[in-house]
Amino acid sequence: MTRSNTTISAVIGLALLIHTPRLAAEDAVPPAPTVAQADAERGSPVAGATTLQINFTRFASPTGQIMLALFDSKDAYDSGKAPVRAIAIAVTGDTVTATIADVAPGRYGFKILHDVNADGKMNTNPFGMPIEPFAFSNNAVGNMGPATWDAAAFEIAGPTVQTISFR
Repeated sequence: MTRSNTTISAVIGLALLIHTPRLAAEDAVPPAPTVAQADAERGSPVAGATTLQINFTRFASPTGQIMLALFDSKDAYDSGKAPVRAIAIAVTGDTVTATIADVAPGRYGFKILHDVNADGKMNTNPFGMPIEPFAFSNNAVGNMGPATWDAAAFEIAGPTVQTISFR
């Protein structure tokens, strides 16, 4: 499997985990590539592209990794289709910053899993409820499920910063 296919599989797995947290252990997804790996895979920059910086704060447990899937449409966000970017960032302290380069202007939303034990999946309790933190762009909150696209979507027209707090 190529790195691109691994990335897509990991992100689709992440999107499905956030939508349907009941998965068996054999359904674990491999970790997404680091920011540098993802940027290297994309190739040449997009015309008019800018940067998206995401600051993660207030970790209950500063361990594991952040898995992020960035979507550029309601359809992709809602259906778990492949995102435009997928990254994994190691959590090594109280705050973590990820910068995604060469993002084309437009409307975006992202889903995040704090994979505390770095096993590549969202862990759940016996009732299927997530026991690892997850979040959405704009710090949007879902109601009996993931946050909606309308709540999570934001515009990128120039350098953009989002801050995500986990508690």
